[in-house]
Amino acid sequence: MDPSHLKTCVLVVLDGMADLEIPAMDGKTPVEAARTPILDLFAKEGKVGYMHSIGYWKVGGSDTSHMALLGYDPWSIYTGRGPIEVAGTGVNLQEGDVSIRCNYCTVGDGMHILDRTAGYVRDGIEELANAINDGVHLSDPSVKAEFRNSQDYRCVVYFRGPGISASISDMDPSYDIIIDAPMERDKVKENPRIIDCKPRDNSKEAIHMAELLNEWVEKSHDILKKHPVNKRREEQGKPPANCIMPRGAGETPMYEPFHEKWHLKGACVAGTGLIKGLGNLMGMRTPDVPGATGYVDSDLLSKARVTVELLEEGMEFILVHVESIDEVSHDGNVKLKIEMLEKGDEMLEYIAEHVPDNTIICVLSDHTTSCEKGDHTADPSPLVIWSKDSSIQGDGLQKFSEHHAYKGSLKHVEGKDLMPILLNFMNRHEQFGA
Repeated sequence: MDPSHLKTCVLVVLDGMADLEIPAMDGKTPVEAARTPILDLFAKEGKVGYMHSIGYWKVGGSDTSHMALLGYDPWSIYTGRGPIEVAGTGVNLQEGDVSIRCNYCTVGDGMHILDRTAGYVRDGIEELANAINDGVHLSDPSVKAEFRNSQDYRCVVYFRGPGISASISDMDPSYDIIIDAPMERDKVKENPRIIDCKPRDNSKEAIHMAELLNEWVEKSHDILKKHPVNKRREEQGKPPANCIMPRGAGETPMYEPFHEKWHLKGACVAGTGLIKGLGNLMGMRTPDVPGATGYVDSDLLSKARVTVELLEEGMEFILVHVESIDEVSHDGNVKLKIEMLEKGDEMLEYIAEHVPDNTIICVLSDHTTSCEKGDHTADPSPLVIWSKDSSIQGDGLQKFSEHHAYKGSLKHVEGKDLMPILLNFMNRHEQFGA
């Protein structure tokens, strides 16, 4: 294939962008209510379709959906969110490690949860992490635990050593806990508290790991509730980050490197640890982006500038992730979702103006996140593929939205199909057979 005809690709994931109709907005979705001139231009000049990331009418998480979008089968390689989050903090995970994602939270007597995010704590968390790592010593000296901050209230811990297993329950009552008595489960839902970790099988490794995690949480709590950072927060009327709430334990996954799988030099531009972790585990280049927080204050234009720089440095495929839209969708904040969509459109304008002419830009949502329901749904989400050099014959749509996506020429797309589609538009497809 003539190298001069090869194109590069920027895949922009506006996490949770797609939504359902909002009755208070005359049945419009936030995308339809937002001012998005660049997305609308892409819909006019590009190819449009609608997508189910992990399969037809299946509800995907952000982790499994991104795996599928990048051409990996989440149904066969997913080992849990924990190791992905841990990898996002820069840890070089080893086989046998048990990785767990966590929240800083605020608890009262009896470990009852007063604030799931400790007021979206951000200041002082480095001091808190150092205190935990310096002060917690497990009863089994052959197993080491390392705690790390991920982003704001998000944090992780991983355990390394012999005789442990990831086959354990969550301690976050909103997730996969083990409580035998139905009446007790109802009480926990009404008055949530940190739940003891339990083994999911009868193996000595799972039993031991559950015991160690319970011990680690208890000792961490003893340190955090006395820490000066939390004393200051209480004096300021802020919820103290006085406990760690674990969930999503997983074993270290082994992914085929992105470069070997698709023969592309890949990079990942993200602020949230989950997506950075996927990039790290897939061997993609994952630079630190100044001002990228993964929330509404994230500097999206900084992401755009880093994207352009990566293309100038020879990257051929770049995943750009925007988390804030999904965050406010889970909060049910329609007004802020519209604002974040408009900021995302401004980021797209910068990217479209500054990338080389041989660049394909694909914009999509990894899943639908309903503001009304506050959660992911199985509804399809729109996508568009646009070319800087006008080599794509456009569908001529007047608006990029959930309702208009059905009129596009791409029709229905599953996540597993996306990379082959993009490779085709990049002139990098390979023929199978004679």
